[in-house]
Amino acid sequence: MSRFVNAAIGQLGPIARHETRPQVVQRLSALMHQAHQMGCDLIVYPELALTTFFPRWYIEDPAELDAFYEREMPGPETQALFDLSRQLGIGFYIGYGELAFEEGRTRRYNTSIIVDKRGAIVGKYRKVHLPGHAEHEPWRAFQHLEKRYFEAGKDFPVFHAFGGVFGMAICNDRRWTETYREMGVQGVEMILIGYNTPVHNPPAPEHDDLSLFHNQLVMQAGAYQNGTWVVGVAKAGIEEGVDQIGGSCIVAPSGEIVASCTTKGDELALARCDLDLCNSFKETTFNFDLHRQPEAYSRLVARKGPGLMADGTPVPSPSARTKDPS
Repeated sequence: MSRFVNAAIGQLGPIARHETRPQVVQRLSALMHQAHQMGCDLIVYPELALTTFFPRWYIEDPAELDAFYEREMPGPETQALFDLSRQLGIGFYIGYGELAFEEGRTRRYNTSIIVDKRGAIVGKYRKVHLPGHAEHEPWRAFQHLEKRYFEAGKDFPVFHAFGGVFGMAICNDRRWTETYREMGVQGVEMILIGYNTPVHNPPAPEHDDLSLFHNQLVMQAGAYQNGTWVVGVAKAGIEEGVDQIGGSCIVAPSGEIVASCTTKGDELALARCDLDLCNSFKETTFNFDLHRQPEAYSRLVARKGPGLMADGTPVPSPSARTKDPS
């Protein structure tokens, strides 16, 4: 008997800096009601779904910065979403800024959770691949200070939920092959990904026209190469003057897009996802036990970057390669 998960994309349009959490939770709840009416088991919301994307500003006041994080989940302002989940019998994924007190100090993470149909948290993930920069760079049209405001997570765990094996990633994680393969070797059957991605990339504006193409490319490749469903969900539109891509979609284990959003606002799109569709890929082309050769992949964990070439000489940096040798 096939295992179906009716999954909904819960795409959000812009969230203004002045919008309150209760206002945002109302928007999330409206999408959840729609998903329930359409018979969905699960709705997937974006990264940092409860606030505007605050890493675009250099914030020096600690109290102002901390206001963008959640000290508990659920908290007083988010409990209503968990209550609605339990009432409707629909689960969800959501991303948020997490303020945690661990190892004797305050720590900040870009976090996501999976909540089951009972309104209970069954999985938690902290973003590993933090993009952007840590220092004030006023030359940018807008900043991307994730390396300043968050610590990196350490793992890509998977969880049993909705009758299958589920994993999570956040935004920039989706660009890295290691993200999918780490969960792939754990038998993942559906990966949930929220993102906030600007159209404009200040350090590499030549990439701007490729934003949507790259968004789909990495998720389709990750899905196919690991025989898993991937659900990618944007916070889109012009938010506080920054244009963010949409492109929210659900990708089958075949790499095919089976559902997608067409706007940059609050929007729902859905697909009936057969988790057993993963099997034909996991048991044939990507039968890891049969075909993978881990002993040939030692460089993947032995080094972060190019390091040394096979003959022991340093690999030149990309900028050095473009310089006139004369």
